[in-house]
Amino acid sequence: MAQLIASDIQSALTNASWIRRMFEAGAELKRQRGADRVFDFSLGNPDVPPPQKAREVLHALADDAVRPCGLGYMPNAGLPTFRDALAQKLTQEQQCPLEGKHLIVTVGAAGALVAFFRAVLERDDEVLVPAPYFVEYGFYCGHFGGVLKPVPMQGPTFSLDPQALLAKVTEKTRVILLNSPNNPTGAVYSAEALKQLAEAVNTLNQTRERPIYILSDEPYRLFAFDGVSVPPVLPLSPYAVVLGSFSKSLSLAGERIGYIAFNPSLEGLDTLLAAVTMTNRTLGYVNAPILGQRLAQALLDEQVDLQIYDDRRQAMARVLTEAGLTFAKPQGAFYFFPQVPGGDDVAFCAKLMEHGIIAVPGRGFGMPGYIRLCCAVERDIIERSAAAFKEACR
Repeated sequence: MAQLIASDIQSALTNASWIRRMFEAGAELKRQRGADRVFDFSLGNPDVPPPQKAREVLHALADDAVRPCGLGYMPNAGLPTFRDALAQKLTQEQQCPLEGKHLIVTVGAAGALVAFFRAVLERDDEVLVPAPYFVEYGFYCGHFGGVLKPVPMQGPTFSLDPQALLAKVTEKTRVILLNSPNNPTGAVYSAEALKQLAEAVNTLNQTRERPIYILSDEPYRLFAFDGVSVPPVLPLSPYAVVLGSFSKSLSLAGERIGYIAFNPSLEGLDTLLAAVTMTNRTLGYVNAPILGQRLAQALLDEQVDLQIYDDRRQAMARVLTEAGLTFAKPQGAFYFFPQVPGGDDVAFCAKLMEHGIIAVPGRGFGMPGYIRLCCAVERDIIERSAAAFKEACR
């Protein structure tokens, strides 16, 4: 048979995302048994409705869209009014003075990652990431010859270990990629650990021609519970870069609105901004969707009802505790990452499926022996799954 696709993409298809694989298995199980008899915790699809204000904003946008160029091209870095407003918000969140010119609006946080990697990576450059990690990071940097290098963190809390990361730094290291609150563990990295890491990187960068960037992926920034705060990363280093999106905080995942922000003190920042703006354009994104930008701008002071997610988090913690599973209660995001009985995460997911529960093996996040459960589902589903979890564990 003719080789229709690139060999590396063929390999990626063969080793497809465990998240999607289990989601598709869940869809088939629902077809066989009925949706009310399946408890699907596979896919992180935020289901809490957007803020109520979104309705009136969308009506206003519909009226505005029919004016000349109402849906036309814009600056590739995003609408200037949105960038300015977003900079004000990020100035507070990151405790770093930002202007609109210091950030770029992107096609989701994923688009920000891809555009940034295209701008800074040479072939065989390494991207260090604490494990477990979101599996598609490897594809995002791999498209441009980068190599993802996972560095295991210690369970069950999976707190950030700066020394473990620093021990893996080589001359090829170009990016240290962080994700806090973390998918899949729900860990929130401490201010002290982040400070230690940044200080060490700053010292290393004094002797490097090609500096190491600290890239903080923060789509779950607002999802922090029990009084936990998410420390800002941007002020810690001139080479700190922060990105995020409105997919979770406003339940606008389908609108694909994200951003990437840079520390204003970086020497040569104009060059980096120009590079990421160009890669954002030439990768085919051109610019983030105009309606999504306007919608996000109008909702900057809004957020989804986090109490709903917290109630689900509490319910899931009770269900897993009663089933006898070992886990660290997540500080943020909307995932649980419990250790599996017997250590074989794939076998345990198969056992769970026999009882109608869809989970994702931890090896899909670079950490075998655990499973990921997403509690972005109705609380009733979580509570009704209790008997099935007990039986599967028994």
